[in-house]
Amino acid sequence: MKLKIALAATALSLVMAPALAGTMMHHGNPMVGGAAMYPTKNIIENAVNSKDHTTLVAAVKAAGLVETLSGPGPFTVFAPTNAAFDRLPAGTVGTLLKPENKGTLTAVLTYHVVAGRITSGQLIKLINAGRGKAVITTVSGAKLTAKKMGKNIVLVDAKGGVATVTTANVMQSNGVIHVINRVLLP
Repeated sequence: MKLKIALAATALSLVMAPALAGTMMHHGNPMVGGAAMYPTKNIIENAVNSKDHTTLVAAVKAAGLVETLSGPGPFTVFAPTNAAFDRLPAGTVGTLLKPENKGTLTAVLTYHVVAGRITSGQLIKLINAGRGKAVITTVSGAKLTAKKMGKNIVLVDAKGGVATVTTANVMQSNGVIHVINRVLLP
């Protein structure tokens, strides 16, 4: 009887090991857009696998920023979802993706990137130190204001638009991604 139980337990562990290993690999780093985000991969290598960020990836390619965001960084990227892009006025994304609008597209995308790796914990410390807000400079040179609303971190853009961080601290080999629900506009 003991031998049968031991054999059954061994068989069960052999069946379950791959599933548990997959779970453990993702532990500490969230899934985004149905895909595992690996801290050993760079921003681009992870972003291309997210079903929620296909518009952002297309925009990054159109702006010629793939090489930059694949580089050593580190970068903090506030990554709008496809739904965030869908909230823009009709035709905006298509217009931005045209080659003649590459400069405008680049300005919008680099407004979502901050030099350095800033985790949500560090952002909260900056907000607290700033008595409720932190003004951060993006790589475009423009400013974003970070605040807390309840338990959420929000970003206020130059036009007064507000984006909420929906998934924080998606660690990358060259920085960190925070998923947001709106496109920020300089």
